[in-house]
Amino acid sequence: MTTDRQSLAQQAGMLCNLPAFGLYLDARARRDKGLTVEQLPDGTHNAEDAADAVRRACGVGSRADLDHNEQAAAMYKRIVADFGRWKRRTGL
Repeated sequence: MTTDRQSLAQQAGMLCNLPAFGLYLDARARRDKGLTVEQLPDGTHNAEDAADAVRRACGVGSRADLDHNEQAAAMYKRIVADFGRWKRRTGL
């Protein structure tokens, strides 16, 4: 999905546009809020929702801040790792 030549901001932009990342956010929201698929169906989170979620989780106002804020970058990398584990577990 990404290369070392891309900034974290670029990587985050690509990640947020992946339909599978939206599904991951749907699954996390269901788990965190104790909701069923009927209450929060797959496909609820779009690319804009994903960008908002990444910025909120990383505590930044812009994904560009990921390239200059070590704590935000570390949180973004954790999100990517969690997403990767979710994809492997679900077979996506």
